[in-house]
Amino acid sequence: MTVEKLKPNYRDIGNRKWWAIGAISLAAIAFSLDLTVLNLALPTLSNSLHATSNQLQWIVDAYALVLGVLTLPAGLLGDKYGRKKFLLIALAIFGIGSLLCAYSHSVNILIASRVLLGIGAAFILPLAFSVLSVFFDDKIRPKAIAVLMGGVFAAYPLGPIIGGFLLTHYWWGSVFLINIPIVLIALIAVAILLPESRNPVRHKLDFIGVALSSIGLTGITYGAIQAESKGWSNDQIVGSLLIGAVLLVLFVLWEKRKARQKQEPLVDLTLFKSKRFTWGTLLMTSVNFSLFGLLFTLPQYLEDVQGKNAMQTGYYLLPMIGGLVIGSVVISKLATKIGAKLAVAIGFAFMAVGLVLGTRTTLSVSDMYIILWTGVIGLGLGFAMPSAADAALGALSPEKSGVGSALVTAIRQVGGTLGVAILGTILGTSYRNKLVLSGLPHQVAETIRGSVTAGVAVAHKLASPKLLHIISTAFVHSMDIMLWVCGGIAICAVILALVFLPNKYTKTGEKSN
Repeated sequence: MTVEKLKPNYRDIGNRKWWAIGAISLAAIAFSLDLTVLNLALPTLSNSLHATSNQLQWIVDAYALVLGVLTLPAGLLGDKYGRKKFLLIALAIFGIGSLLCAYSHSVNILIASRVLLGIGAAFILPLAFSVLSVFFDDKIRPKAIAVLMGGVFAAYPLGPIIGGFLLTHYWWGSVFLINIPIVLIALIAVAILLPESRNPVRHKLDFIGVALSSIGLTGITYGAIQAESKGWSNDQIVGSLLIGAVLLVLFVLWEKRKARQKQEPLVDLTLFKSKRFTWGTLLMTSVNFSLFGLLFTLPQYLEDVQGKNAMQTGYYLLPMIGGLVIGSVVISKLATKIGAKLAVAIGFAFMAVGLVLGTRTTLSVSDMYIILWTGVIGLGLGFAMPSAADAALGALSPEKSGVGSALVTAIRQVGGTLGVAILGTILGTSYRNKLVLSGLPHQVAETIRGSVTAGVAVAHKLASPKLLHIISTAFVHSMDIMLWVCGGIAICAVILALVFLPNKYTKTGEKSN
């Protein structure tokens, strides 16, 4: 029994579904804005709420950890009880969480409010992806995915621009209040325009599967987040990663046992037998890995080395979004003609070219050169991300699109978190190894080694152009190495896409080479 048989009008609701996707994209924009705006507001929060470094870390991490806990259950609940219903609940929670964050009068209240915000966010993206699987067929789904992903990525440069303006003219809570009008519009539009959909076959909730997957993902996420500051060899980090990995292995074994006993598992592991799902998901994760590393590094170069402010940094990221929009528009028209294999490979090839060009960045590089290589990366993103997402989502049945989309989202989330942690470690190690700080007091030298931001502050305080040059040169060297690593990942992804990603649709919906 399928959703289409019960509701034959699901894919026959005219332009309503495009308006609904627009509404869901607004929700995704709010989700992404929150990620970039908060980092910008941390210094202000530290002063206004007298937050310690550890508390600031938890303001950020609480959100990410909740995403790790709830992403898979979110998709399952949407399938079981109604995707529209839970999307509306998630939007409402996200709006309430934003309001509470804005008016938090203490650090502990803000951290608790961020947890609530994370609960809403955990449902938004997987349910948005699941709606695409239900309401759009293979022919027009790439265009719908391009719209959604365009909204997600457009928020990254908009965050610093909007956040910088708000923090300059208003109090810090305004960076959370910008979510409210977006959420309200999305709530009204989803309520009016989006039909309800759910899996017609009701199954018992796999509580053991939920517990194993949620705690396992939390362990991996927490370990990756803390690794950059505490080091990968730290006992707490090793223990967190090891426990997370063991629990995820137990989760897989438990899900296989459930399937053998003809019981409904939380995750249908047979999805990984589909090349479309497996390689589409892995290639989406590769995009996240490289992109998160770039978004972590480039703002530091622009602000600490080039001396630009947060709003200016946002403007310099706009060419990447321009390239992404152009790439998305082009690939939405070509996807059915050239197939996912070529579309993804071409996208990663553009990304590789842009990243290699980025390794030529120097202390005094021209603005046009930065615009060039970030724009080329954006063009590659526009080709690769929607095509890889379509390959993965196209393998999902409408009945289980929620939990399948949640699985894709969870893997992407972990990939992005690990990307920031691993690439951050590469960046930090390369930066420290390049520094020559002989003659400086030990405490001053250690402060400089801590981060380029701290190093630049010390150089300015000491009024030492020579020290500033040493620090800036070391950071640019480390950024070049990090971009080479990302470029290598992109080149590997080109090869993987060409070798493993299926291309043409067969009658069964699977793709063949």
